[in-house]
This record gives sequence, structure tokens and C-alpha cells, in this order.
Amino acid sequence: MIVGVDVGTSVTKAQLIARDGRTTPAHEARSTLYTLPGNRVEQDMDEVIGTVVTVVRAAVADAAQLDPHEPIEALALTGQGDGLWLRDAHGRPVGRALSWMDGRAAPVLDKWAADGTAREVHRRTGAGMFPGAAGPLLAHLAAHEPERLEAADVAGYCVDAIAQRFTGERTVDASDASVPFLDVARRTYDDEALELCGLGRWRGLLAEPAPPGALFGLLPKVAAELGLPPGLPVSAGPFDIPACGFGSGLERVGEGNLIIGTTLACQVLGDDPAPGAGDEAAGMILATPYQDRYLRVMPAMIGTAGLDWLLGMLGVRIEELDALLAQSPYGAAGVTALPFLSTSGERAPFVDARARGRLDGLSPLTGRADLVRALCEAVAYSARHCLETLGVDGAVTACGGGARSGEWGRIFAGVLGRDVHVREDAVGIRGAARVAWRALGVAAEGFGAAAEGRVARADDEAVAFYEDGYHRYLDTLETARRSW
Repeated sequence: MIVGVDVGTSVTKAQLIARDGRTTPAHEARSTLYTLPGNRVEQDMDEVIGTVVTVVRAAVADAAQLDPHEPIEALALTGQGDGLWLRDAHGRPVGRALSWMDGRAAPVLDKWAADGTAREVHRRTGAGMFPGAAGPLLAHLAAHEPERLEAADVAGYCVDAIAQRFTGERTVDASDASVPFLDVARRTYDDEALELCGLGRWRGLLAEPAPPGALFGLLPKVAAELGLPPGLPVSAGPFDIPACGFGSGLERVGEGNLIIGTTLACQVLGDDPAPGAGDEAAGMILATPYQDRYLRVMPAMIGTAGLDWLLGMLGVRIEELDALLAQSPYGAAGVTALPFLSTSGERAPFVDARARGRLDGLSPLTGRADLVRALCEAVAYSARHCLETLGVDGAVTACGGGARSGEWGRIFAGVLGRDVHVREDAVGIRGAARVAWRALGVAAEGFGAAAEGRVARADDEAVAFYEDGYHRYLDTLETARRSW
């Protein structure tokens, strides 16, 4: 069995997973998200690592429940990507970590968008940058707090920060390193992209990506703290988006996955690492642990966070969502929405820090159910926009908190014009464990496309209605983008 850990933005989870796919209940611990003036969002690295220790110890205590005769074979880490987690040569934090939600570097990105830097980096590496990406954040610190970069040995990410503390290794998973400076085909950094962003001087802060199948040994002191044997293999990645994709069963080129979480991540498995040649310098291409396989990803900023905001404004509990959606017809009785409710704007399928949400078509007859359905339909339209941009042509799976809603799942299926296969059980941890077992040379069961889950069916009437609605959404979006 494997101890799987998923370090979310504010909640860390851990559980045991057996070779046959069985799991123990997840243990959770919360960490603090510091939201500060100037669109700054930060986390305390030591606190986050402390949550990992807490949940791993709790998970290890469950081993006898899963199988008293099966040993723990590895610790598999996944978690939030992007942002900037600066640390010294001993793995200690150099100031608070800058979250992927941080918006302080928006002026940097505006400049790069205006002078063509962002587009040229995208052309070279396939990475569409946004304010919370490592590139703009590094450039912001280089201009305003260079002393922090001078004090740092590594400019990395959440998962490799934990891996360094647990194993002593200065490393990074290729999925994290992919954004924004990695040539994913060669798995080496594109020095020209760094120079374009004025960051050539800081190239030494970037850890070299670990080769596929890399495992690291757990340090004795950390092992004692976690209740695990010293030297236990540790797998550090991929980060949460690709981990959820592989945990949901992505296997064939063209298959897609939706992570309907705080934000909406859309991804499609491909065999071509070449950056797209579209009009928008958005999305990303990620290296994966698998030979000649890459993930094209559109990690939109919209998702359940915007829905939570609306439900809170309306005084509606999340448990009432399905019943509320069922009260409003296709098209939400004429109400339409643009779902861009993040203070950081949007990053996929376009990048614009000024993007904001809208509700249109209101009348005295509009009810709470119509407002909620309009927003849920708009998120589904954005998902289709992302998946079509990525070139999906196979089966689509969905996971994340929003995927638990049966009514919202049917909206997604209708908008996408295809059935959606929903995975609800620990998909990020399953993906991380799948990668760890592959590295161990172990054939584990229960992780392929045949993994159990329910299906949100695409109703013919809904598909026909939403085909028109989708094109109206695109027209509204095009007009709105000129006015932001």
C-alpha cells in the first residue's frame, strides 16, 4: 500500500491506497491562506509542511484496517502547482510562499503582454503565464525584493518544498517545472525564455527536473516523525492537475478531464509537445511521467469559488444546489452569466487580469434558481471553450467538488454534447499513487479508464439547446473583452 498526500491550497489530505484500489478514509488538516493588500496571497511553508506531518501520521495509523499483511511501499506526494516557494539550501523558507492565487505581478504580465514577451515565451514553451505563475512572480521580486532572491537557493513549488524537507533532495517534478520555462520535449529549461523575461541572472534558482520514475529516500528523523521506516521511497509529483487526470483514468490520446474544484482545470492527453499556434497565449503544456505523453491544460480561474460566492450572497447552502438547479429550465429563464469572479481575472482559455463576471437578462420574475443555474451553465460553457481549444476528441472524465452535483454534471454533459464520466474518490491521490507504483515497477490494479464511477448523460434536448447557448456565450464574451 501507499500513503498518498494531496496538499491543496488550504486543505491537506492523506490516506492509504492499496494495489487493488481500495482506500482508507481521508484525514484532513487546514492551513492558513493569508490574503493581504495589493492582491497578495501567501502561505507559511512550515505550517503547510506541518499539516502534511499531521495527516500522514493519521493515515499510517490506519494501515491495519486496510490490510495488516501488506506493507507501506512508498509515500506519494501531489499538491497545488504554480506560485513561488522560495527556500534556502537547507529547505527553510525565505519568507512566506507566494500562492498561485497571488496577483501582485499583474503589472509585470501586463507589460509582457503589451511588448510581446508573453506571446514569445508561449511560442517557445507552450506556457501561458498569469499573475500567479512563477515567471511573473520572480520578475516582481527581482524588481522589488531582490534580497529575497539573493537569500534563496531554490525558487520552487509546493510539492518539491515538501520533498526537500522530507528527503533532503533539491529537485522538482517536470510537471511543475513546465510552467513557464521548460522545454517539455527535452525536459530542460529554455534559457532564451528566461532571458526574454529578464531572469537569466536567476537561472541557478531553478532545480533540475527529476527524471521519470525518480524516487527519493525518507530521512531518518522525518521518518520517525511520520511513523514510517527510514529510507522509504518518496515520489514527488506530478502536481495536482495532472495527478487528477491520471487518477481519473486518462490513458488515450485525445481523452479529456475536468477538475471542477475551486477553479476549473481542463486537460487533454496528447502526444505532441509542440506549443499551440492559436491567437491566445494561454494554457500550458506539461511534461508527464509517461514516454511521449504530454498534457495540454487550460486551468481557468473560475469554478466552485464563484458558485460559493453566489450561494453565500443568496443565503443558499451547497446541499441545496441540486434541488435549486432542477427548479430552473435550460437557459435559466433567460438569465445568462459570465463566470469570471476571481480578483486575478482569467488565465484560460485567455489571459486577462481585468476579466470580471456578469449577470444579464434579469427581470422581476428572476428567482434564485435562475441566477444559480445561469452561473453553472456559464462555467460549463467555459469548460467547453477550454476543451475545444485543447482539441479534445475522446471520452471526458470529471472530478472535484463540483462533480458531486448530479444536476450540474448533467449541465456539463449537455453543454459538451457527450457523456461525462464522474470520478469522486481521491483522484489526485490515486494519480500520485499510480505514478509511484510505476516507479516501483509494481503492477497496481484499479487505476485505469475502467475505474468505477457514475455517468452524467448527455440529453438530446439539452445538447440541442446548449449548442445555441454556447455560441451566444462566445459572442457575449467577445463583446465583454473589449470593455474590460
